Amino acid sequence: MKFDISAEQAKRAKVPHEIFLTNLAGNHILWFIAALGISGSFWQPLALVPVVSVTSLVYTLWRARQARSRDPWFVMCHWQLCAQRSRLFILMLSFLALASVFGWIAYTYLGMMKVAVYALIGGIGLLPVMVVVLVLIIMESDALHQAGKGQMPKLLLERYPNPGVPVLEQE
Repeated sequence: MKFDISAEQAKRAKVPHEIFLTNLAGNHILWFIAALGISGSFWQPLALVPVVSVTSLVYTLWRARQARSRDPWFVMCHWQLCAQRSRLFILMLSFLALASVFGWIAYTYLGMMKVAVYALIGGIGLLPVMVVVLVLIIMESDALHQAGKGQMPKLLLERYPNPGVPVLEQE
């Protein structure tokens, strides 16, 4: 659905998606690959990836909670959408951490070969995270576009009913 919102509200509704996309594409893909290339000489740039990611995810969740009481309805809805996707990303990162811990335990205490541990962590832990990151980038890019045009997904509208914002177009 497309709503009659001001340009200022559209701009504010784009902010959570821009933060999340910057974290996904800029931090987890571009910065991570660049830092991985120099990690043999300098480990500090690689250590910034989780710091930046945790900071942006925590900020997004905190700001989404704040948006419920202080932002206009349309802006609040887009913060909630971004927070929901941030929770999914946190869940996937937790799954990767769990697979990594299991791989370390299997190698250290169960005598699993190093190659098998790499396959376990890469195939069971890292591959699903990479797929989810790519899907989230596509979804967030679409949400960013929708926020700029005053649109909102139907499921979000069902969760947070319209308090009277004029509708321009129905789907």
